[in-house]
Amino acid sequence: MIGFGAWGIGGPTMAGDIPIGWGHVDDSTSLAALKRALDLGITFYDTADFYGLGHSEELIGKSFANSKDVVIATKVGHRLRDDRSIYLDYSKEYILTACENSLKRLRRDCIDYYQLHSAKKVHLEQGECIEAMEQLKSSGKIRYWGLSLNTYHPDPEAEYLINHGIGDGLQLVLNIINQRSLLVVQRAKAAGYGIIARMPLQFGLLTGKFTKTTTFSSNDHRKFRLSPEILKEAPFALEDLWPIAEREGISKSSLSLSYCASIAGVSTIIPGIKTPAQAEENTKDIITLGNQDLQFIAALYRERLSRITDMMEMRG
Repeated sequence: MIGFGAWGIGGPTMAGDIPIGWGHVDDSTSLAALKRALDLGITFYDTADFYGLGHSEELIGKSFANSKDVVIATKVGHRLRDDRSIYLDYSKEYILTACENSLKRLRRDCIDYYQLHSAKKVHLEQGECIEAMEQLKSSGKIRYWGLSLNTYHPDPEAEYLINHGIGDGLQLVLNIINQRSLLVVQRAKAAGYGIIARMPLQFGLLTGKFTKTTTFSSNDHRKFRLSPEILKEAPFALEDLWPIAEREGISKSSLSLSYCASIAGVSTIIPGIKTPAQAEENTKDIITLGNQDLQFIAALYRERLSRITDMMEMRG
């Protein structure tokens, strides 16, 4: 059930003065992480053409190419203008061209799962992106397609796909401190869509390793997303959660991943992995939480954890 989130291995990338990567990474370490992940049984790898502006795809292509042992998912729709500002492009022409470029970087004849990268309802209604995805599927360039949903308000786009019976899956944010997508998961499951749960560790907050003095480099997107206020409040908000991990004899990260794994309808979970050690840490001690624990976590979310989500939404 655990997959490989490959945003981080794309390396440090800037959109103007905005960091869109996770800081410095070493390619040899990233390649070792990909190999170790496969050795540990991870067969699902999620990337995007925007991660490192294609570099993440290149590393995955170098590691696996057309191997039948792995399932490769990537995304399309984000690109940089000439002035390095972010532009969302869901035109048919761009998607068809971008898919060819992703295939080259991934060294594959076909992309297993192709996703619109945070497309909005207006883009879906315009229809070009859907037409492009269906054309790619019918031509054999992709096997399945879906949508990577908005971080904080996933409902409109999920409803559009489900109501029209189009696409094959949804990727959404789901973790202990962002439970906004739970109803989407239920409806998508009932409609037969596959579900990828991303950000299961909420940028590292749910590993329990951050403190109010934690800092990030200027080329790490968490520098502006995880404010000092969030880093100060999160440990207090989470302190009643960790006794569950202690009781089960597992790490805080394992508990956080186990929460996602315990939600009916979730097909795979993609923690970010940049090193062999992270591959090992994110694949061990995944358990199924009982209803009592899930109800406790839901109550804790309503009482205090949702405030962290609200604070993060304000950061963008």
